[in-house]
Amino acid sequence: MNAAARKPDRILLVIVAAIAALVVVALAVVFTRGEPQVLDESTPAGVVQRYSTAVIDGDTSTADSYLTESARSSCRGYYESGPLPARIVLISTTERDNSALVRVSVVVSSGSGGPFGPSEYEMEDRFSLVKDNGKWLVDQAPYQLLSCKGQAVKP
Repeated sequence: MNAAARKPDRILLVIVAAIAALVVVALAVVFTRGEPQVLDESTPAGVVQRYSTAVIDGDTSTADSYLTESARSSCRGYYESGPLPARIVLISTTERDNSALVRVSVVVSSGSGGPFGPSEYEMEDRFSLVKDNGKWLVDQAPYQLLSCKGQAVKP
């Protein structure tokens, strides 16, 4: 009878070990997701990624380095309105010889919460890029991601 009593204990032990292994794997997946993949800076999507990161981080001088002269001059009369995007998601890239369009999803989250938590909205927009001396530069950016040198976007 002792042998029969030990058998269910072993089955229970195996089940608990399997559950523990699943928990460890799930935690590993969650903690290793981390930062998004850094795209190549020589591509339009890579330039948009770096520019957007600089704008969201409030690094206007770095953001400015990814803008064309035309884009920099559009800062006249610029004013900040609304919260900065929480995330930018790449949708597609259309690349030609000297121009490119990068479609993105811009997700903006308001810090204030309602009865169901913070509100969030998402919209699709696009970046227009041009190639200048072999380097991709942002010629037009979504209004939420406009950055003007010397004017801090992030409060």
